[in-house]
Amino acid sequence: MAMAGKVQSPEKELRFTRAGQATLFWLLSAMCTAMAVTLVATSLYRNVNPELPHLAWAMLPAVLAGFAAWLAVRLTRHAYLILSPLGIEIFPFFRPMTGMQLVVWQEVDTAEVNTTLTRLTLHRDAEKTSGIHLSLRPIRKDRRELLAKAVIGRTQSGRS
Repeated sequence: MAMAGKVQSPEKELRFTRAGQATLFWLLSAMCTAMAVTLVATSLYRNVNPELPHLAWAMLPAVLAGFAAWLAVRLTRHAYLILSPLGIEIFPFFRPMTGMQLVVWQEVDTAEVNTTLTRLTLHRDAEKTSGIHLSLRPIRKDRRELLAKAVIGRTQSGRS
């Protein structure tokens, strides 16, 4: 019996996270941490120079650093796209559990990826009049080619 929230067959799915977006937030967290440490260090010398900033000013960059680090961890750990035997699960940035969209393989006629590997297009019909465009920018660059091969390979094998 499988527990809720546990993947029953993780070996049969490919997970792609928003790790490409997380880099920006890791850098922001590091910069805010450096600002907070600098403000704390300078506040130690307020008795020498009273014009130096108060220790309380270090709270703002420290809170921002914590939020940016939390967001970076969330982007790195949580899925953006999951390719499974059933189809492609698409998780939005906000409220992923309620806004998740499942595109089953039978709905996809063809798939295309642009030359820069930044956009995946899933066509629902042969005339290419209906479909879904997905940005691949949130996914790390070295993982985009794997995603493109997996999706295009799956859609071509389903037509044979």
